[in-house]
Amino acid sequence: MFQLDFYSTLVAASLVLLLGRWLVARIGFLRTYSIPEPVAGGLLVAALLVVLRLMAGVEVRFDASLQAPLMLAFFATIGLNADFASLKTGGRILGIFLLVVTGLLVLQNAMGIALAKVLGLDPLMGLLAGSITLSGGHGTGAAWGAVFSDKYGVASASELAMASATFGLVLGGLIGGPVARLLIKRVQVPGVELALPRLPKGFEQPHRERMITSSSFIETLALLAISLQVGTFLSGVIQGTSFELPTFVCVLFVGVVLRNGLSALGWHQVFEREVSLLGNVSLSLFLAIALMSLKLWDLAALALPIVILLAAQALLMALFALFVTFRVMGRNYDAAVLAAGHCGFGLGATPTAIANMQAVTQRFGPSQIAFLVVPMVGAFFIDITNAVVIKLYLALPFLGAGG
Repeated sequence: MFQLDFYSTLVAASLVLLLGRWLVARIGFLRTYSIPEPVAGGLLVAALLVVLRLMAGVEVRFDASLQAPLMLAFFATIGLNADFASLKTGGRILGIFLLVVTGLLVLQNAMGIALAKVLGLDPLMGLLAGSITLSGGHGTGAAWGAVFSDKYGVASASELAMASATFGLVLGGLIGGPVARLLIKRVQVPGVELALPRLPKGFEQPHRERMITSSSFIETLALLAISLQVGTFLSGVIQGTSFELPTFVCVLFVGVVLRNGLSALGWHQVFEREVSLLGNVSLSLFLAIALMSLKLWDLAALALPIVILLAAQALLMALFALFVTFRVMGRNYDAAVLAAGHCGFGLGATPTAIANMQAVTQRFGPSQIAFLVVPMVGAFFIDITNAVVIKLYLALPFLGAGG
């Protein structure tokens, strides 16, 4: 086994991003279906590592110490980009999208439980391979996997949770672009050329140039560091209480408070171009490390019934995005970008959702409302809503978990 250290992992992640850019630039299929660069490069490297393991018995492991800070930095930039005026503008759309997302959570669990029963599995395994790991991701899956194992006696619950979340992360990054392409054929797109006079906001158009200065960049870096420090401290304080939230939610919340508090006091105006630059770098590196570190052989080890269940969940996500998300959100270009983002965090995670939307908007043009709504719903509201939905399902008597 080869264990790469911190610096080697950073080098590998940078090369994966360059590889992904090269692949997308030269392979028409990847461009046509708007596959994100980190997904293209990361999955190819992960696949090559599987071949290396099978053919030569060599396993390569990467240093994991970078992943958490990069993920938290990404969510901090989401918070620092969220001003109350914009949130007020998108308030109605945000509320509607949250209802759409909640509908998927309910359907994911209903399908998981129903298919588990048909396939002769414990219904709780169907719930674990539902919104817990797909919309919830690895963090939620790890937390509930331990609960299902200790409290409800589900065998190998944690392993199933991690494998299901991995499956979702891969599929979430792969189906968002094709879904958006199908939908964009039906709508009028703004076109990148129409967006040239306007500086991109937030995470739109990550490859567009942004003018920055060293002093303003340091100010933004300081705000980012404060968000990480205070958010991590806050998460530790509320851990184990009824108000417990994931660390990234606390970091995002602190970013929102900093952005709007400093603005209201007239002390500092956050520069979105620096925030989005730091956020895009953190997002790309996080996804590169997460995807190249995937142990794809864990997916191969899944039993056939679980594979069938997860494949059905991926199909449900694609159909839901096509026929519910797109239609409810307005049947326009913004709705198509929202559908791509929904595929990202409905199966994987919010970073995957942002990468999906960037791949679409980089080709077809900006969608300001999508980049306002998806990060807030995918990073904040979905965790709260998902927890409520999961607990309601666990209370159902036929699951045998009500007690």
